[in-house]
Amino acid sequence: MRAGVNDSGECGAQLAWLYGLEVHGIKLGLTNITELLRRLGNPELTFRSLHVAGSDGKGSTCAILDAVLRKAGFNTGLYTSPHVLRFNERIAVGGVPITDAELAVLVDRVRFIVETMQQDGFNCTFFEVTTAIAFCYFRDRQVEYAVLEVGMGGRFDATNVVVPVVSIINNISLEHTEYLGHTIRKIAFEKAGIIKPEVPCVTINPEPAFSTIAAVAETRDAPLTRVLAEDISVIRNDPAGPTFSYQGEEYTVCIPGRNEAKNGALALTALRQLPEYADRIAPCVRKGMAAVRWPCRLERLAGTDLLVDVTHTEAGCKGLASDVSELYGHVVLVFGVLKDKDVDGLCRDLAGVVSHVIVTAPVTVRARPVAETASTMAKYFPGLETRDTVGAAIQRAREVKAPDELILVTGSFYMAEGALRWLGRTFL
Repeated sequence: MRAGVNDSGECGAQLAWLYGLEVHGIKLGLTNITELLRRLGNPELTFRSLHVAGSDGKGSTCAILDAVLRKAGFNTGLYTSPHVLRFNERIAVGGVPITDAELAVLVDRVRFIVETMQQDGFNCTFFEVTTAIAFCYFRDRQVEYAVLEVGMGGRFDATNVVVPVVSIINNISLEHTEYLGHTIRKIAFEKAGIIKPEVPCVTINPEPAFSTIAAVAETRDAPLTRVLAEDISVIRNDPAGPTFSYQGEEYTVCIPGRNEAKNGALALTALRQLPEYADRIAPCVRKGMAAVRWPCRLERLAGTDLLVDVTHTEAGCKGLASDVSELYGHVVLVFGVLKDKDVDGLCRDLAGVVSHVIVTAPVTVRARPVAETASTMAKYFPGLETRDTVGAAIQRAREVKAPDELILVTGSFYMAEGALRWLGRTFL
């Protein structure tokens, strides 16, 4: 269960019921969500959507899209997952997360339908119901554009009931292989499932993923635009975010890390597919990118010696190591992962930028035991230490780090949550 600080508050009972749906596990398919939304009056038909899939960077891309559209004066909805501290982070309108009171009302409304469906043989999952709640909220708040992040894969993800104005597929890497397949091509096929007939699609993927995406787009007569990484040049990489050049223009994205330049270029190319781009959106692109905030992405927590990052893929860790080296030199690493992650792949690139490691485990039943993680990491970090909790690991890191070093906490969203809770943070 992803417990949040508001779970015992105004919507505590509703969230307890919602988290209870996790007993149904992950069920990839559109039967349940289609029926649930039908019984709710098909709220997904009341707004235009931008649908974002990918393995790395899709959350940042969503945040950039939302920020630019808000600067252009649109009433926007943003649906992302998972959250870090509070469930409410997943669903926002106008950049403001749903309130506890609004969430409680919507959960009660949807719960009645879900329990009625159970009597008819439909067992909706946590993510399906959360998606329906988001769509109902966007309808209630009269959202014009909703930016929707795919939860897992694409083809059978609950968000794939929408027919968006543009489909966006960010970088694809090996992830969730037990559900999506064990090759890049198979995973790309699943993610390309968000492509709809005659709806523009934008992607930044190289081969072999690109040819798979292109083949799917061709069968659906969907115009495909490819963003080439070599067309993106990082001019300056600052702790606050990169300044980059793309197609002769210069932009700054206020999310740390070189890869955010790629996310910015991908978001910009997607926005160009919208009918209002030239007249209304284009003048606001730079302001939106400069105003975007997406927490826990190589974020230096104000007033602390902590860098917090939610990276949990091999490709993500490679980029993270490069950014750490460029921006901060060496760091002390506090690291923990979930059971389904490739520890070797995650920590291989980090070895070059880490002076010392404290291995721990996030608070979740899905966490990989500390001893297992440490055993794999020992070949890269022979002097590593272990601690049972994230807080204890941070305390030890502070004891061993050099005066000018920072502490990097990474490996999972749960690790970021653990660091923030240890600091006493209740909001991002």
